[in-house]
Amino acid sequence: MKVVLFCGGAGMRLRGYADDIPKPMVQIGTRPILWHLMKYYAHFGHKDFILCLGYKGNVIKDYFLHYDEAVSNDFVWTQGGKQIRYLNRDIDDWTITFAETGPTANLGERLKTVEPHLQGEEVFLANYGDGLSDLPLPSMLDEFYKSRAIGSLLLVQPTRSFDIVESESCGFVKDIFPLQRSDFWINGGFFILRNEIFQHMECGEELIREPFRRLIDKRALMAYKYTGFWQCMDTFKDKQLLEELNQSFGTRMDTRAI
Repeated sequence: MKVVLFCGGAGMRLRGYADDIPKPMVQIGTRPILWHLMKYYAHFGHKDFILCLGYKGNVIKDYFLHYDEAVSNDFVWTQGGKQIRYLNRDIDDWTITFAETGPTANLGERLKTVEPHLQGEEVFLANYGDGLSDLPLPSMLDEFYKSRAIGSLLLVQPTRSFDIVESESCGFVKDIFPLQRSDFWINGGFFILRNEIFQHMECGEELIREPFRRLIDKRALMAYKYTGFWQCMDTFKDKQLLEELNQSFGTRMDTRAI
């Protein structure tokens, strides 16, 4: 099953750290967050990727064109470096399509651009490309296949440490509690889509706005709620948290999905 990854973001809220690279190339440990996300999908057998490039897409191309297996794999070095035998490999069985989708395109426009690469795919996966999770993907797929839905999106609870405050009409506070304790869910950026989605998209439309609204009206959009690990990387603080998790889980990051 093909996996579409939206890689065109500039990471404006990571300015000062990611000025010269696209957001998916911000490193977590020794590898970019994009690599960790691809390892997550590969763990479940989905190794055919379509990268929707945009802002500084050449950086992503160069990274894979000059990919260094030694960074995250054990190897045997002999004959003064003339012969290197890797004891395990990362991405030798991956297929990656690099598609230029425009520096300022929205997600809908990027997806529409790679439609030719999805011909013959009844169902495909898609992802924002800037968040990690230990979502049980086979379970989400099972629920999707049982339905007649055209699309499914992951719902997660916010990780921000804001408080929700309820007030009375007279102005006195009625209650205050952490956001995580509310029944409030947000889009986690993991999608399952049938090829039929393209029939519900018009030129220039943002994917989760008009097209998803049409699916909602047809009762063709599912939500998969998940309360396990999920973390996006919108700010430098988010990056620091992912770095700490990487140090804790080490080489198990990709199977835990971070």
